[in-house]
Order: sequence, then structure tokens, then C-alpha cells
Amino acid sequence: MVTAFTSSQKVIAECDICGFRYKLRELRSLIKRGTDTNLKACPECWNGDHPQNKLGMRPVRDPQAVRNPRPDFVGYPSSRNTQWGWGPVGDGKNLYSLRPSNLQATSAVGDVTITTS
Repeated sequence: MVTAFTSSQKVIAECDICGFRYKLRELRSLIKRGTDTNLKACPECWNGDHPQNKLGMRPVRDPQAVRNPRPDFVGYPSSRNTQWGWGPVGDGKNLYSLRPSNLQATSAVGDVTITTS
């Protein structure tokens, strides 16, 4: 059987990135976005094709809505009235388990004065 090319056992080639000499069989092809760039890189310079370079090549289907939803209106008000707290934020009776509490948010606004001398 006759081949058109010689074997690459002892062929010397240069890395297209750093310029150092290596055996041709040690160099690897650089691939970007799934396409061969016809550049050869040594093991130190070679980087695989990153998955982010393939954005938009495959369709992404990530539905978020539910078809014909049936919300729970019976338990909705009671679930919204429960405030959960723990430790110093909760009612202070049980430090390690969550339990409903009646926390009240309070705030105050003061005056800001600027004095110049």
C-alpha cells in the first residue's frame, strides 16, 4: 500500500504559538468554535475549545411558564402572614428551629443638619 505522505515519527515542527521546536506528532490542532484553525500548538500552549465559544450553535429551550396554572387562593393569605425567624431575629424561645413569629418592622427618620464654621 502506497501513501502520499511520509511517517511523522521524527519530523520536527515549530509550535505556531510559542515558536519552540517539537516533534510534529506532539503538536495538536487548535480548534475554535468547532472549526480547525490550521494552527498547531505544543502541549504547553494548547487550549481546548471552550464551551462558551459555542454559544448560539445549539438551540436553548428553557421554558419558565406553566401552561394552564391553578394557583392556590385558599392558602395564599395564610402563607403570606407567616414570618419566619431564628435566633435573635425570631421570638427568642427556640434558637435552632424555624417557627412562625409576629415580627413587626419599625423605622424612624431623623433630621440631618449641617453646620459650617
